[in-house]
Amino acid sequence: MKVKILTRNPDDYLRETKRDIHKVPRNYDPALHPFEAAREYTRALNAVKLERVFAKPFVGCLEGHKDGVSCLCKHPSQLSILLSGSFDGEIRVWDLIYKICTRNILAHDGIIRGIVFNLSGENFISVGDDKTIKTWKSEKSSFSHHEEPINTVISKTIISGISHHRTQPIFATCGEVCHLWEETRNEPIHTFKWGVDSLHDIKYNPVQSNLLAACASDRSIILYDARETGPLRKVFMRFRTNKLSWNPMEAVTFTCANEDYNLYTYDIRKLKTPVNVHMDHVEAVIDVDYSPTGKEFVSGSYDKSIRIFEITKGRSREVYHTKRMQRLTCMAWSLDNKYVISGSDEMNIRIWKAKASEKLGVLRPREKAALNYSEALKEKFSAHPQVKRISRHRQVPQHVYNAKAELRTIREKSKRKEANRRAHSRRGAVPFVSERSKNVVHQEV
Repeated sequence: MKVKILTRNPDDYLRETKRDIHKVPRNYDPALHPFEAAREYTRALNAVKLERVFAKPFVGCLEGHKDGVSCLCKHPSQLSILLSGSFDGEIRVWDLIYKICTRNILAHDGIIRGIVFNLSGENFISVGDDKTIKTWKSEKSSFSHHEEPINTVISKTIISGISHHRTQPIFATCGEVCHLWEETRNEPIHTFKWGVDSLHDIKYNPVQSNLLAACASDRSIILYDARETGPLRKVFMRFRTNKLSWNPMEAVTFTCANEDYNLYTYDIRKLKTPVNVHMDHVEAVIDVDYSPTGKEFVSGSYDKSIRIFEITKGRSREVYHTKRMQRLTCMAWSLDNKYVISGSDEMNIRIWKAKASEKLGVLRPREKAALNYSEALKEKFSAHPQVKRISRHRQVPQHVYNAKAELRTIREKSKRKEANRRAHSRRGAVPFVSERSKNVVHQEV
């Protein structure tokens, strides 16, 4: 005789542990859930509100410099080590985990213009206003209290920037001319000139290892190839470029920080027009650095604010500021993509979260799942007016707010004037110039 009984698998309804939540069976048929969209919209609105509530980006402050911070340098393999140089010629080595200074070296007479690590990270090289290039050990010597460089090279010209090759023991310096050096030699192995007074920043391409980009005092950006005898290309802009940074993932593009309050992203295959113009700062942009993912970059400006941009967008997604932070002088993005480090001229180095509302530390699986769900909801309803307004809203200092309003009035006035000239002129007499190519003067090859 057959007996029919109801059976069910205990794995479908029993909890794994007694602290776990109860498993509830659910039918996902959309006809049974007519208010699902409304519920999800409410959850998205709550998620974006909570994101702004928990947006506390400031992590810590590194104090100890006796003058303004002039440059920052990240260790190529250790996340906890940071080097900083100041305007009084002092170099400090920081332990970011404990936020303490482990070494301080009086390295140069005058401003520290640049610091780079070598390939292995065992040594670092510094340049200053005293025309010297000094090589130092990364580890502190336990035998003597007074630290001496392991090598000193006296340059014939003033040096204002330095960049190290990614795979070879070669570094490049800029100043009156561009020099290529080997770590084992005291004379430059190559010199590049292109009729400019001085170069104030230089960067090696992370992939095309023979390609260099430099910012010049004649408002130009120059590309050099180390295998050639002369420079490759030169782009003139209306205002001076202060710093540039290569995209580490898409190495045909770089972003430069300009004096006209904007940042410009260029593709080296087409330098006639920038790929994108990033506008939000209200004073000259001083420094820029890319995230290791290559999708975002951080910039610091004289308007006392830090902004984080996505490379595909013209407006910043985040702005950081504090009452005591003055004009920014240098920026760095940590190699784990979690922190942004800023140096300013009031002698402090500040550490910020790359994502303002991100929770630090280890996340439990349920926390991670809830955060992923919230992110998916915010992305789904990102075009809704209320969600969009709350996610974009940022508090900025009064001087930045007033300057933005003034700049908006100036832009509207110039657009209105150009439209009026075009309307009252014959066809083609007033050519249309796009916003991207407006500040590019011409290109030399």
